[in-house]
Amino acid sequence: MNKKSLFDRVSYDCSRLTTHAYSTSFSMGIRTLGKRFRDPVYAIYGFVRFADEIVDTFHDFPKVELMARFRQDTELAIRDRISLNPILNSFQEVYHRYAIDWEVVDTFLKSMEMDLEETGYDRRGFESYILGSAEVVGLMCLRVFTEGNEAFYQQLKPYAMRLGAAFQKINFLRDLKADYQDLGRTYFPNLDMSSFSEREKMIIEREIDEDFKEAYKGILMLPRDARFGVYVAYTYYIRLFQKIRSLPSHRIMEERIRIPNQRKVALVLKSYVQHNLNLL
Repeated sequence: MNKKSLFDRVSYDCSRLTTHAYSTSFSMGIRTLGKRFRDPVYAIYGFVRFADEIVDTFHDFPKVELMARFRQDTELAIRDRISLNPILNSFQEVYHRYAIDWEVVDTFLKSMEMDLEETGYDRRGFESYILGSAEVVGLMCLRVFTEGNEAFYQQLKPYAMRLGAAFQKINFLRDLKADYQDLGRTYFPNLDMSSFSEREKMIIEREIDEDFKEAYKGILMLPRDARFGVYVAYTYYIRLFQKIRSLPSHRIMEERIRIPNQRKVALVLKSYVQHNLNLL
């Protein structure tokens, strides 16, 4: 192993550790992907997570400057094909290896920059934010799963976007209280947080239902080595969605809904049986 290869290995390890530290759910899903897909998806998650941390967590620091620097460092990493930031170094390697479009990366960064200023959204702004924060992340992963097959990528593209949208909308529902009280944000369009009602909750849930139905069609088309891992993430979010759906609207405003780790493991095992017996 030459010295650059060693640095690349360390970079991927940093992305993997970042994923494990921040998300048990996505860690479980990535571990169930085919081995060749794991490092690239860890790299994508690490990149996305670091950007999200800037806007959501670093309140005692100059977030606008940090986000501008992160964008610049991303652009330089992609241009130079190396970065001393190991998260960006692993991401740029995946970016080039799988021919991820710059427009996709730029759209993601723009959505993170929206979080520096926006606190509420109309329908157009909401759809723009969902595109940048979630749908294009699904497209980055899809580039990995389709491994250079452009026709296959284009075929699965709308389904990957719907899955990313469903995941993000569930995150918004789960984090409704924290986003509003801690960050002063409301993502769902024209939502009055002082009177979040059953009717508003049901409208959001119907939209998520439609996203999931379309996304599931795409999961079935994925290569086998990718399908199980994506299905695990899908199953986890479906279970979280079911739990949120079963609760009255006021409970969503009082607590953050979670799936216990033991239940997550059980979902993985159930998904494994369904996948291996072709019961999806």
